[in-house]
Amino acid sequence: MALSAGTRRTVACVLVGIGAMLLVAAIMIPTYTVSRLAKTPLDLEITTVATNPQTGAPSEVLDAKSLTSPTGSAKVDQNVPLVSQRFLTIENPSNASELTIQAGQTLRRTDKQGDTGLLTATIDRVTVDRKTGEPVDSVDGGPNGSIAVTVDKKGASVMDPVQHTGLQYRFPIGTDKKTYPYFDLNARKTFDINYVEETEINNLKVYHFQMTVPATDLNSVANSATNRLTLPAAKWGVDGDGDVAMDRFYTNVRDLWVEPDTGTVIKGQEQIHLYYARSGDKPEVTALKSTLVFDENTIESQISVAKDNMDKLALYGRILPIILGVLAAVFLILGVLLGVLGKNGNGPTPVRRPAPAPAGGPGGSFDPPTQQIDMNKKP
Repeated sequence: MALSAGTRRTVACVLVGIGAMLLVAAIMIPTYTVSRLAKTPLDLEITTVATNPQTGAPSEVLDAKSLTSPTGSAKVDQNVPLVSQRFLTIENPSNASELTIQAGQTLRRTDKQGDTGLLTATIDRVTVDRKTGEPVDSVDGGPNGSIAVTVDKKGASVMDPVQHTGLQYRFPIGTDKKTYPYFDLNARKTFDINYVEETEINNLKVYHFQMTVPATDLNSVANSATNRLTLPAAKWGVDGDGDVAMDRFYTNVRDLWVEPDTGTVIKGQEQIHLYYARSGDKPEVTALKSTLVFDENTIESQISVAKDNMDKLALYGRILPIILGVLAAVFLILGVLLGVLGKNGNGPTPVRRPAPAPAGGPGGSFDPPTQQIDMNKKP
């Protein structure tokens, strides 16, 4: 059944309207929805585990008991198995643009049980921008974060206000191949972390970054009893008589492998060196020297987190806009074509019927419609 010209124009307008709405949706989804997705989730909970693989690299730890023993010098244990664990959660205040990260981290030697194996424990708290990953200024103008490395007499953590600057736990959404500022938790300072190369981890593209923390006197960083020790020279194993004061110094070479689309840190490695010395450039007694690397389970977990976020970004940033764009084009083309036909046509084609045959005799003559009467004729 053919459509009338008016009906065609109506259907054409509907098709063009649907096509226009689909086109608007194809444009708005990447700009609006993706901007909302491209942020650190508020329900984030991440546990990372790093160990020192036994690959010939040194793993040295100072035996704390040897420092207090009545005899003998400081003893440094060799080939010590270590594990570093960090549990990261999102705390208040957090909102649409900012979130507060709290990370508790421990380093322990696994060849000793309980507290005897605990080497360090740290709690870090900072509020960051959900998109860039960089710390934001505190609303009261004070430090935007805090760090705890000691406890009070009741065993509660003592949080020291500390200003954080630079990246720390994740990189920006859309990480670039460039140098970024990075905050080191132990030194409580920001250093450059430099782009090294693009590579792959388990078939996932990642950017490799590296930073070096120079020798830092921890006694000037945090008020901790272990950051400066005064012991007899013999206990330190150095020449001389009487007591010698030494500070604890810290250096580190940190490597991070980052998935660039989401800013997720897939793999981390730290070459840590803690030592006691009278001068930072001359290590005298090792406190800790080891290389810690994310274990395989942590790497796979981080890859899973990155891929989930990558799939969401791809769906709303590329796949849906393409589908909606194609559908919009189809509806617009159909609407325009139908509108042109409705405008140029004259409606349905009329049905032609034959004219009725004329009345009359065989000769084709016609009878006069009326009879002529002579009104003057007399009967």
